[in-house]
Amino acid sequence: MCGICGCGAAADGEDHVHADGTRHRHGHGGHSHDHDHDHVHGHGHGPHRVDLEARILAKNDELAARNRAWFAGRRILAINLMSSPGAGKTSLLERMIRDWGRDLALSVLEGDQATALDRDRIRAAGAPAVQLSTGTGCHLDAEMVARGLRELDPADGSVVLIENVGNLVCPALFDLGEHAKAVILSVTEGEDKPLKYPHMFAASSVMIVNKIDLLPHVDFDVARAVAFARTVNPGIDMVEVSAKTGQGLDRWRHWLRHEAKAVHASP
Repeated sequence: MCGICGCGAAADGEDHVHADGTRHRHGHGGHSHDHDHDHVHGHGHGPHRVDLEARILAKNDELAARNRAWFAGRRILAINLMSSPGAGKTSLLERMIRDWGRDLALSVLEGDQATALDRDRIRAAGAPAVQLSTGTGCHLDAEMVARGLRELDPADGSVVLIENVGNLVCPALFDLGEHAKAVILSVTEGEDKPLKYPHMFAASSVMIVNKIDLLPHVDFDVARAVAFARTVNPGIDMVEVSAKTGQGLDRWRHWLRHEAKAVHASP
């Protein structure tokens, strides 16, 4: 379960399982526990909950700073790809790997709650990939990324693409040490998503509008989506692509190359 948003929390009186495997039953008559460890419940506990959330995020930020230094020392561009489920993150990665594999060294950290299906798709497309399984968790954190990097061992000067868990809420809160966050919005989702999930779009450097090959068949206004995104983040870049047809991918590659040059030029 996510220690910040409380998703996956059990109802009152049900068994409640924590990330460390310990289990107890909530009964708010006395609210007693038979274990001793830091945890956050999916229900309010006033200042104690707020304090623990702050400590969780502070610890994550410390680990993210280490990841950022690790990337910088190797001139690696790291991009955190985020979206709702089904927006096309994995399909876009597959297309990038197949189209650009000869001139861009790409590798992937693949985040999912369960299975290694997407990792296998990435490997089949031709890029190294490591699975990061979150269990009941709804996002990746900096510690998971550090662990994945040790196994992935990306080359100096390469591009690491971190495919986060499909979720437009929690991934925006957790710094992974990446150079930039990129949010993918599918034209099948509706152009109002930036207003409904403002933290995600405010935290992102670029919004990728995917599945534009479907625009003739759906009620989606790209201009409105961009305007809504820039309401919450005036500086956000925008790229329109189709992972299926390849349309717009040159613009997306140009954006990545520009960011890679900035990383390579950093002292």
